[in-house]
Amino acid sequence: MSRFFQPNIKRHGRIARGVSGTLFLIAGIITVDFVLWLGLIFVGAGLFAIIEALTGWCLVRACGIKTKI
Repeated sequence: MSRFFQPNIKRHGRIARGVSGTLFLIAGIITVDFVLWLGLIFVGAGLFAIIEALTGWCLVRACGIKTKI
């Protein structure tokens, strides 16, 4: 199981996930005032993407799917 959680993305992938996570987080904070459930989904996705960026680990790649970044 520890092999599953090993870092598997490089600098460009980390930057992409950090930017997308920040955008999702901002969108979630704005959206939560209008539609609570959608805002919470955006906030959760944003926080998860930021955690991926900080750790250098990608869930999609860990599952075996090849990505460009």
